[in-house]
Amino acid sequence: DAAVKAARTAFEPWSKTPGHVRARHLYAIARGLQKHHRLMAVLESMDNGKTIRETRDADVANSIRHFYHHAGWAQLAESEMQGYKPLGVIAQVIPWNFPLLMLAWKIAPALAMGNTVVLKPATYTRLSA
Repeated sequence: DAAVKAARTAFEPWSKTPGHVRARHLYAIARGLQKHHRLMAVLESMDNGKTIRETRDADVANSIRHFYHHAGWAQLAESEMQGYKPLGVIAQVIPWNFPLLMLAWKIAPALAMGNTVVLKPATYTRLSA
């Protein structure tokens, strides 16, 4: 309940934030993942048992790409998606098998379009999700 309440409170200012400002935040997340990609790959491997090579080359790399891609959406939303209104608080459950990648798939588009997010990571993969 506290997480939903906090997300609801954050929704009003976030939904009114211009797309280029939301894009800056998504770009910052992508750059942070890039900066710490080795650490994220190790955490992802520790979390779900995948090889570091797989998490480094697939999960972390694709997560970074998703944040960059959806940052572009945020920049174009006002000109290309006129009349679009954010939905509100988006609840998302993150599975154990691709925690970081699924997190990126779910929160990047939601945040880019002005929504706020409440996440519930899998019990066994809380390090990277």
